[in-house]
Amino acid sequence: MSDISRAEVAVVACAELFRGDGEIVVSPMGFIPSLGARLARLTFEPDLVLSDGEAYLMTSDAVIEGWQPFRKVLDTVVPRGKRHVVMGANQIDGEGNQNISAIGGHSRPKKQLLGVRGGPGNTANHRTSYWVPRHGKRVFVEQVDIVSGVGYARAREAGLRHHDVHRVVTNLGVLDFGGEDHAPRLLSVHPGVSVDEVVEATSFPLITDGVTESRLPTESELLLIRTSLDPKSLRDKEVPS
Repeated sequence: MSDISRAEVAVVACAELFRGDGEIVVSPMGFIPSLGARLARLTFEPDLVLSDGEAYLMTSDAVIEGWQPFRKVLDTVVPRGKRHVVMGANQIDGEGNQNISAIGGHSRPKKQLLGVRGGPGNTANHRTSYWVPRHGKRVFVEQVDIVSGVGYARAREAGLRHHDVHRVVTNLGVLDFGGEDHAPRLLSVHPGVSVDEVVEATSFPLITDGVTESRLPTESELLLIRTSLDPKSLRDKEVPS
């Protein structure tokens, strides 16, 4: 196996989101996060319970093996921090707030998006990560227009017990909010990407001490990605090399 693509590095970075999670419900929203979750279950996290992000429980081969009634999810999973969800984001700011609702002012937005959907409940009740396929200043903004997913300052004010914005994986690298007072920091850049490139594509300051290079997939992981999980290479349409 050779010629590792940017998309394959992103899949592995998404798989790494779940390292150490153990037996919890994983709800990856989006193709690359779904590949990452399935790869993690096939390799280093075999106890993960995979969800399609909404109601179905699936095998690593994406075969539906059960379903989770919405009422049951609310009763047993969501309020107790036993889920790790990966959402997208139209905007993320330096406090970890996420916006998938609208662009512009709330009373008269320039563009209507999904609405807040499950963002408030996800970020209030369990670990949440984000996947951004196009890292740029239009996504990584100084302040989100509308708060859908709750960031650290708001979570502290509200006393949210299970709030945990874990990581943000993008087509350029991996970020988290692990600096002092949850300041945003750059953890790794994907091969071929410079730290300066990520800093230039982000509207808020990033801590860049100790940045590493995102790990490459192993030979066995590449084989799984290319022959089992995504033989049609749809990943490359989402993250071109």
